Amino acid sequence: MTSAVTTEKSRPGYGQLLRTPGALSFLIPGFAARQPFAMLTIGIVLLVQHTTGSFGDAGVVATVTGIAMALFAPQIGKLADRRGQSAVLIPTVFVHAASVVGLTALALLDAPLWALALAAVPAGASVPQVGPMVRARWAAKLEGSPLLSTAAAWESVTDELTFVVGPVLATFLCTTVHPSAGLLTEAGLTLIGGLLFAAQRGTQPKPVPRLAGGEKHASALSFPGLRVLIVAFVGIGAVFGGMLISLAAFSEEIGNPGANGLLYGIFAGGNMIAGIACGTIAWKIGPRRRLILGYVGLTAAASVLWTVNSVFLLGALGLVVGLCIAPALITGYTMIEQLVPAASRTEAFTALTGAVAFGQAAAVTVAGRLTDAYGSSYGFLVPAAATALALLTLLALRSKLAPKAPSRVISSSQKPGQNTAQKPSGTSKPEATVRVNERVVGHRIPVTVD
Repeated sequence: MTSAVTTEKSRPGYGQLLRTPGALSFLIPGFAARQPFAMLTIGIVLLVQHTTGSFGDAGVVATVTGIAMALFAPQIGKLADRRGQSAVLIPTVFVHAASVVGLTALALLDAPLWALALAAVPAGASVPQVGPMVRARWAAKLEGSPLLSTAAAWESVTDELTFVVGPVLATFLCTTVHPSAGLLTEAGLTLIGGLLFAAQRGTQPKPVPRLAGGEKHASALSFPGLRVLIVAFVGIGAVFGGMLISLAAFSEEIGNPGANGLLYGIFAGGNMIAGIACGTIAWKIGPRRRLILGYVGLTAAASVLWTVNSVFLLGALGLVVGLCIAPALITGYTMIEQLVPAASRTEAFTALTGAVAFGQAAAVTVAGRLTDAYGSSYGFLVPAAATALALLTLLALRSKLAPKAPSRVISSSQKPGQNTAQKPSGTSKPEATVRVNERVVGHRIPVTVD
């Protein structure tokens, strides 16, 4: 892999990032392949709500999809680390397309809720993890470079553009063409885009079936720092899900369903704007502090959503919430390089993406039930509660987010603090050298003797 080198005087920027050798070869098909991802949840909600008349039932099906994705996404990432991204992605897109078509058919046939929930399992479990795979390619190319933070910002912007275009496209198709058009389009685009991305084999990280010496890989989930980030990302996902349902319910309450697309677009647009800005800033504070500060802002903004009852104010506050998401999201993805070894990073990225999906789906269910029973204001309580709990977890376990310690080499006969620049005279045999990898965020790497 070719690594991008950035000098201390250079300022990381998108132009420099896009000039990374080989980047465009995976960015363009990767962008196309991830577009359907944002169509899945809203497509399920709109179709099931149309056939059952209940946001709550639609939320249940969406939640099952999110849970299945959250459980299986890390396994897909682990397989991609071991077998290669293309080898895993190709069968996955075929299974996903077939599963979504089956779920759509059952919904149109007025199948009972339990049958829809059962069909949602393979649809969620087989969601292609294109976004994490793109991030893993960036991490392989930019390891140790300041451009890695810029790449994380770029991916956040790309994700947000996806979440602007996807829901709007799915809503348009479901309301003007047919209630099933959103999901069927998602299945078709996933199949075509996924195969195009899988064809870019030259830029994928090299698979690592086993470590040196035949040792097994440690799961990315064994690192405490990743588990803390998963909690934070569940909270972010809950913001997406709570906003998705509550904005739709609010728009119906005021007699203007079309306002939903505008309000959600403003919210996602705020996230995209903040993501663009984050990629151009030369940060002087550490990522752990940035993550906590960003989450404090997100929690504060989300905590007052339920008090707003006008389109103008809700749009303005939604913009602020969106602006607060990007710093936390981007920083969390950037920290993976410090917290997880390279051989497990696709698994780590898919775990975070699955956490967002789980948080979104769970929030859709809870917010759906609350809006059905009490109105949209109560649905907005879901993002407030979820971010508050995640922030408390971040503050309590922030020590787990410390970066891994660097490796150092010591002599077998060296005493702590002894200078090894001069080798003692009269030594008949070369001294054994022991390479020590210090504790890596709660996981100890075996000591090897050179």
